[in-house]
Amino acid sequence: MPNTDKDTKTSSRRRFLRGAGVAGIGAAAGTLAFPQVSRAQTVTLKMQGSWTASDIFSEMAQDYAKRVNDMAGGRLKIDYLVGGAVVHPFSVQDAVHAGVLDAAHTVTVYWYGKHKAASLFGTGPVFGFDAHAGLGWIYNGGGKELFTELLDNILKLNIVSFFAMPMPTQPLGWFKKPVKSMADLRGLKYRTVGLAADLMQAMGLAVAQLPGGEIVPAMERGVIDAFEFNNPTSDRRFGAHNVAKNYVMGSYHQATEYFEIMFNKTKFNSLPAEHKAILQYAAEAASSANFWKAQDIYSRDLQDLKDKERVSVLRCPKDVFETQIKAWDGLITQLGADPFMKKVMDSQKAWTKRVTYYEMFNAADYRTAYEHHFGKLDL
Repeated sequence: MPNTDKDTKTSSRRRFLRGAGVAGIGAAAGTLAFPQVSRAQTVTLKMQGSWTASDIFSEMAQDYAKRVNDMAGGRLKIDYLVGGAVVHPFSVQDAVHAGVLDAAHTVTVYWYGKHKAASLFGTGPVFGFDAHAGLGWIYNGGGKELFTELLDNILKLNIVSFFAMPMPTQPLGWFKKPVKSMADLRGLKYRTVGLAADLMQAMGLAVAQLPGGEIVPAMERGVIDAFEFNNPTSDRRFGAHNVAKNYVMGSYHQATEYFEIMFNKTKFNSLPAEHKAILQYAAEAASSANFWKAQDIYSRDLQDLKDKERVSVLRCPKDVFETQIKAWDGLITQLGADPFMKKVMDSQKAWTKRVTYYEMFNAADYRTAYEHHFGKLDL
């Protein structure tokens, strides 16, 4: 019996339904195969640094922003502003807490006036760990949890932070005359920040705490006699060699430090999970990239300061190191009267005793190898 129009329509309908069923299964499989990705509109975070435009630290902050922007694929963006663009370099934490800024790139010593424990997460007593081991303590030894306790429970700040960049030991700094012994330091008006200010005061220096951009003008006006900032590159770029010609390397005043990359917590918590992860993991990525950049540029600029700028580069005298470590002993006792600070320092000591023991006991004798190839170091 021939097909009627009705039979043809019924058959076509069945074929369509079968096809739709197969397509539905394929679509479901596609859903299972590919993770869900946020399709929200682009979120732009306004971040200010504590650094001048010419400082290598601004470049390092931009390294972080670039990693966030590249990984976010246009859905999350950091707009980086140099120090002073919105607020004073020392005031970025207040601005982030209040929501005036979404984020900041800074160091904890710039706000240690709120609680001296802040400096323990940057430049604190020297127990024997370097900045690499210090970041290990923050991320794996309980430091992150203690820092959160400081922000959330003690200071009640609307901030969440990540740490990056294991900074090399900071030089003792720049002096108009050579520093041959501790006697050459006493009575000087000296710029530093954080607990290093307490340390230097205990050693008999008068201390001024200034951001990097204000150091050279203060030196030119005689407000200070000597100063430290951080590294040969930053120092050279803001003209340290134009106001002093003696650069003393090595010190216990700031043997470790790291960048604090902070966000307004309300803003951070409003972001989707993948954006939060990008902000966190970009800090870890930038940490390595910043240090590798520092190895190259800091060493080049130190040589240029010697060869091109005719700077006398000296090693910190042994009796200065000895005076510093004794002064730290006194400060540790004073600071330990605060239960939270004692808890932080005890945590650092426990980490250092185990981790630094392993590192020092196992380390190769790199100095012997260096001197074998390049001659004896005058240290």
